[in-house]
Amino acid sequence: MSITTEEELAGIKEISEIVALTLKEMREYAKPGITTKELDDFGGELLKRSNARSAPKLTYNFPGYTCISVNNEIAHGVPSGSKIVKKGDLVNIDVSAELNGFWADNGGSFILEQDIFGHQPLVNASNEILKKAISNIRGGVKISEIGKLIETEARLRGFKVIKNLTGHGVGRSLHEAPHEIANYCDRSNITRFKKHSVVAIETFISTKSNYAETGADGWTLTGERGGFVAQHEHTILVTGGAPVVLTAKNLI
Repeated sequence: MSITTEEELAGIKEISEIVALTLKEMREYAKPGITTKELDDFGGELLKRSNARSAPKLTYNFPGYTCISVNNEIAHGVPSGSKIVKKGDLVNIDVSAELNGFWADNGGSFILEQDIFGHQPLVNASNEILKKAISNIRGGVKISEIGKLIETEARLRGFKVIKNLTGHGVGRSLHEAPHEIANYCDRSNITRFKKHSVVAIETFISTKSNYAETGADGWTLTGERGGFVAQHEHTILVTGGAPVVLTAKNLI
């Protein structure tokens, strides 16, 4: 969406803060031995207390309030009462929601308690590359240039990117124009970021795969060559200078 009034700015700030704090509290609530459904129910209750509605449920009838992906799962992991998280697991939580007609989206990968399996460099890369990408976004910058930056930074660290998962516009619905803010240089995309627009910027940094494939449940995504993926995402407001990170309260 494009922000044109103070009321719109206040609305997008409010829902962005809600999803950010929900993500933060879910990360803090996650402990070894908890099921992903218990974690999701906790997140759903937080959204309910804020009168916000789960975006994936509203938009896609997703079987959960949030997406929780574990280890080799990239994204869209379905919360389950039989999936128990363990110390050292690579966990991704993606929280998006709607309030009063405004929508926001954020997510982050983290290691549960202790980095037993050596995932920390991957998580750090995803987080740090997202921060660098956001710092280079302003009105007039080509979307493809940000994709080039993300892919280049990933390669420098010995990683790949997932090419068929992208960031996107957000604000009046979960997914809006620009519909594809890729993690690589898509030269066919000549679109530029627009001042006053709201977008969700995501990194999908991978150890082995370049493409995500949908699993048997019709939702959960894994890499076509296996391996692990870390994702981080913020909803931001594009300006003529430094962007405003609307979901900064997730503290990622």
